[in-house]
Amino acid sequence: MRLELTRDVEHFAALAEGFLAEQIERNVSATVLRHSRNGRFDLDRALFAVFLDEHERVSATAMRVPPWPMLPCDLDAASAEVLLASWLAEDPALDGANGQPASARAVADAWMRQTGGSVECRAREAMHMLSEVLAPPRPAPGRLRVAEAGERSLLLDWERAFWREVGVGVAGEEERALAARLAAGGQFIWDDDGAAVCGVAVSPAVAGTVRIGPVFTPPEQRCRGYASTAVAAVSAHALADGAERCMLLTDLSNPTSNKIYASVGFQRFADWEELAFIA
Repeated sequence: MRLELTRDVEHFAALAEGFLAEQIERNVSATVLRHSRNGRFDLDRALFAVFLDEHERVSATAMRVPPWPMLPCDLDAASAEVLLASWLAEDPALDGANGQPASARAVADAWMRQTGGSVECRAREAMHMLSEVLAPPRPAPGRLRVAEAGERSLLLDWERAFWREVGVGVAGEEERALAARLAAGGQFIWDDDGAAVCGVAVSPAVAGTVRIGPVFTPPEQRCRGYASTAVAAVSAHALADGAERCMLLTDLSNPTSNKIYASVGFQRFADWEELAFIA
């Protein structure tokens, strides 16, 4: 097995784009790669890695676009040790790994062994998929619409509140993420008689998969069915627009979110962990 480490996003894409598109579990990395190529992120400190087998086929990848953590895919303990030995020379400030538990923990264990630091789990999440929308059992009044430029301040407040609640994300990056979604038409609002009561974000389709989130309902508007109804509507819109499936992540410590999205057709298919590295 051979490791290639590069800061060239196009070289990484040439090697790894097909691999990342093969499985829905790799959708987060595939989406971040697309955003990286489209200019959404500052790539000055970005780093990418690909493991190639004897037939030059990709077997695992890792990528990091600071200040976000590393996104590893299909790494085992042995490949994580090899990766970290080279990675830390180029990116000594590596401060976390987000991914499916086996890959994220393999990176975390290698990081601890090679640095003497410790690791903290910031979030445990479930990955859910939907290919057919079920009617919400308690549909909320209102309608889905694309967010307007004049709602930017409200949506930014919601974005920050969402990340504070779930305890993940990178402080200071909320505005950049929201601006990109507004520019791309990927931010939706559930509107109840002229009042914005729920926000739903949508990433562009990658290999037929659209990722939904974050989804945020202000506390005073909760328990009225807005989130499940809005997500069902966004999912139906994405499928009608050509997507083959929708996916989203939910916080495993929040049983409400797992229940309401299951009610409109989402099924859990994998897990996700966000690990913070403490020097």
